Amino acid sequence: MKRYLTIYIECIKTAMARALTYRLNFVLSLLITIGYNALFPLVSILIYRSGASFPGWNFYEVLLMQSIFILSQGFASIMFNNVLWTTMYHIREGSFEIVLLKPLNPLFYLIASNFDPESVGLIIGGIVLFVFSLMQTEIANFVCTSAAAIPQFLLLFTAGFAVMAGINLIMAATSFKWVGNSRIPEIFDTVLTFGKYPINIFPAAIKGIVTYIIPVGMIGFYPASALLCRLEPTVLFAVIPCMLFMFLGIWLYQFMVRLYEGVGG
Repeated sequence: MKRYLTIYIECIKTAMARALTYRLNFVLSLLITIGYNALFPLVSILIYRSGASFPGWNFYEVLLMQSIFILSQGFASIMFNNVLWTTMYHIREGSFEIVLLKPLNPLFYLIASNFDPESVGLIIGGIVLFVFSLMQTEIANFVCTSAAAIPQFLLLFTAGFAVMAGINLIMAATSFKWVGNSRIPEIFDTVLTFGKYPINIFPAAIKGIVTYIIPVGMIGFYPASALLCRLEPTVLFAVIPCMLFMFLGIWLYQFMVRLYEGVGG
């Protein structure tokens, strides 16, 4: 374990050094990402400015939920996003053998060597938005007195990260047999949209799907509900499918590695 942790830290240092080689490009990438985060809640702004609203949620509470969504996406992006594209590249070029020759678990090697410093902008933007929205909600006035609120938030935030990680690895695993799968991330982004808004505005069937089957509600809505002391206790059971998603992604990727047959998968 210590060996793997040391290797991962060294890979982070290497990735940061590589990114800082072209400092202006790195800084501009961060600024563009942060600027994109500033536009992220534009739909919510337009909805509330027009006099409409999401039932039971004021503007700053929706902003809090969306900031948590951005943070989850940022942490997943920095660790897992490039695994999909790197896997696809190696399989198309027939160079995945280079990964297999490394004296490391192939999945760990790809995660460590594809650490993405430019995704730090997502995390910075998410933190700024999170702090700002938190200061505008009732939590700042200590109205929320539940001692379980913060532990529940951390648990559900971790579950949301597990969903992002698992789905990224499942998409990467499909590359071994479905080389032209570049549209899969676009489909996932469409499903991910459900996590940006209050789940209770959708029909019961969709609410059940995005809570227990493809639990993207954990990426923003439910952690925010925990902080605001609005969490239904039964939702905590949805942590189980979230963890199963991550373990399924890890298992499936490792299984598909064993099926690799050369160029083109």
